[in-house]
Amino acid sequence: MNLLFYICLLYFTLLFGKCNEVIEVAYTKVNSGPRFEKAKEMGALENPEINEASGMVVSRSNPDLIWVHNDSGDKSRLFLIDFYGRHKGVFNIKKTENRDWEDIAIGPGPEKGVNYIYVADIGDNNDLIEIKQIYRFPEPDLNMHNYFPIKSNVRDAQIISFRFPDGNKDAETIFVDPNSADIFIVSKKEAAVNVYLASYPQSLSEVITLEHVTTIDIQQAVAGDISVDGNEILIKTYTDIYYWQRKEKETIQKALKRTPRRLPYFVEPQGEAIAWKVDASGYFTLSEKVGDEIPKLYFYERIKK
Repeated sequence: MNLLFYICLLYFTLLFGKCNEVIEVAYTKVNSGPRFEKAKEMGALENPEINEASGMVVSRSNPDLIWVHNDSGDKSRLFLIDFYGRHKGVFNIKKTENRDWEDIAIGPGPEKGVNYIYVADIGDNNDLIEIKQIYRFPEPDLNMHNYFPIKSNVRDAQIISFRFPDGNKDAETIFVDPNSADIFIVSKKEAAVNVYLASYPQSLSEVITLEHVTTIDIQQAVAGDISVDGNEILIKTYTDIYYWQRKEKETIQKALKRTPRRLPYFVEPQGEAIAWKVDASGYFTLSEKVGDEIPKLYFYERIKK
């Protein structure tokens, strides 16, 4: 009897140990990858006109500056700030409308070797707007200006018009694949948000119907960005930041099918903007203004191995 007891005990001990090993391996697969520090406050926004910051992206022509835009109701303009929230300029985007600008991206476009800004007029709170716009233009060369703050105009914005394939959608997230110039848009409000694709080259003369490529089991997607090398993807909600690592030669839609990791996030009052630093050494977040509190820029630094 005692011998049988010890045999059973040994069996269950070995079995439990193997189960723990499987669980640990599964946990490691989901949670492995780069780690980031908690939020570091960089500074409050100096320009009071940035009061509904809905999108931002770090400049390529001057990678220590950030492009920011307001939500609906503002003029068609982009603001420049530095990494401490200080005001560095305003660019008016001529012959465009800020119906409901929700996000901004930088990526390749028609001319090889040129970085293009993509401003996404894609918000639709009540799902009433069938045709939406993305404004695309070469990033202004900030090195041509001898002083800050800059005040200038953009006059050559191209208009990409599109509709969703499955009805009107509210969306607040755009990013552009740096390898292909494909545009990705993520819807906001579904129980599992939808990811849509506008393959390059995008028509400027006809309304594009986006392609639905996958869904993600998150809600309230309000911003996104992809690293300059195209290997790391961020999507932000009001309460969380989700991260995907893209494998070599893998499509973005396939990468997004995997379970994401949650990254550190200090929950802001109305945080609707996120941007990678150009060297991917960390990411920034920014909130709209709520009450009398001045929005602050936060940075989350990558932890070196």
